[in-house]
Amino acid sequence: MVYENPDQVMIGLEVHVQLNKANTKMFCGCTTNYTDEEANTCLCAGCLALPGTTPVLNEKSVEYAIKIGLALNAEISEETDFYMKNYFYPDLGNGYQVTQFDKPIVKNGHVVIEGEDGELTVRIRRAHMEDDPGKMAHFGTIEKSTGSIIDFNRSGMPLVEIVTEPDMRTAKEARRFLDKLRSILEYLDVFDGSREGALKADANVSVYHGTRVEVKNISSHKAVEKAINYEIMRQKDAVRKGKKLVQETRHYDEARNVTISLRVKETADDYRYFPDFDLVPLYVGDKIEGIRAKMPELPDAKRERFVAQYGISDAHAKSLTSEKAFADLFERVAQKVDPKVAASWVADIVKGELNYRDMPVTTCDPDDIICVIDMVCCKKISDEGGVTVVRALLDEGKKPEQIIAEKGLSMVGGDFLEKAAKEAIAESPEAVADYRAGTEKALNFIVGKVMQKAKGKADARQAREMVLKELGK
Repeated sequence: MVYENPDQVMIGLEVHVQLNKANTKMFCGCTTNYTDEEANTCLCAGCLALPGTTPVLNEKSVEYAIKIGLALNAEISEETDFYMKNYFYPDLGNGYQVTQFDKPIVKNGHVVIEGEDGELTVRIRRAHMEDDPGKMAHFGTIEKSTGSIIDFNRSGMPLVEIVTEPDMRTAKEARRFLDKLRSILEYLDVFDGSREGALKADANVSVYHGTRVEVKNISSHKAVEKAINYEIMRQKDAVRKGKKLVQETRHYDEARNVTISLRVKETADDYRYFPDFDLVPLYVGDKIEGIRAKMPELPDAKRERFVAQYGISDAHAKSLTSEKAFADLFERVAQKVDPKVAASWVADIVKGELNYRDMPVTTCDPDDIICVIDMVCCKKISDEGGVTVVRALLDEGKKPEQIIAEKGLSMVGGDFLEKAAKEAIAESPEAVADYRAGTEKALNFIVGKVMQKAKGKADARQAREMVLKELGK
């Protein structure tokens, strides 16, 4: 994609992915599953950086970092090492963060997303491993806090920070990139996105090829989009008024939908990077091909397979593969019913109803969805009745047969349709005369009366056939 004015807005993202499925923290044996635990209980002397403690690298986190790099179409560095990134913050026990500097484990990758005017390739500059600091909670807003508390349960969690080039031009593109990245990570099974702090983003924004401003630690894709839109507006307004923009770090206040200046942005020199003397260089060259051989099918490949194997539309395939759980649900259903029908129901109806309720796909029992589709295809219930059953499945947790019986959704036919057709014909002498005179649409009026009598619980084609049969007598 080529933008008409590529210098007007430039957006890059730094995405912090918490490898919480690595089971233990980056450099110690403490659990990564701390979400529901009491503050400051899932930690050890290493998490608190007490004197005399030394790190032991979690091998699983290295494997996950390599998997992420391969999924991002990137180069994997056969040799990498760890550095100390020095800065003071109360939740950073060491006074430095263990990270990577000039030899990141992943570099030069790319991800293809849907841009504003077609496909957009977002380049990945690098992805490096680091450990997470603790978590600070403020009493009041960040601007007017009367105090803070620190929970070190998160301290030492393994992270991969993914840094893009400034290839995005709109907030919507940034959100699409995050959606695509999250989908890839879920397919890789390296993190649980439902956990607190699993994925956060820093957005770097500049307008008119000017000064770059970083908006820090945004916790949701929707908030990233809103923060970027606000920051673009703020910067353009400042330029119009002749104000000088400074390179700084800002905080996004989601409640007020504004960004707030935190500090002048540091440069790499300010962090005084130097090698971590407790960690030796890391050689991973012998691991790369083994991990590559075990890579799962990723969203783009699965989408292409769905189109080729099941003959469904590309739009349905994109929708179904955006989340691995939906793709799995579709394949379960497509084994039992026509794949094109399964794609339509799962992508358009089931997914829509789940999203409306903010419910996970695991709420659905595939056998229940198969049952509903079978009943619709066999004309036991109408399409509308099928939608009603799906909604009740989610809202009431009952089985399809019970819902159909309780709500009286079974289709009518046979004797009922014959009686309804005779009554509709008798009640519509003018329409009958018009039809016999050659006005085809008059037939639709009569069929409509039959459907009214059936209260929508009849098949329109069967009703039409019954009316024609009675008119032919």
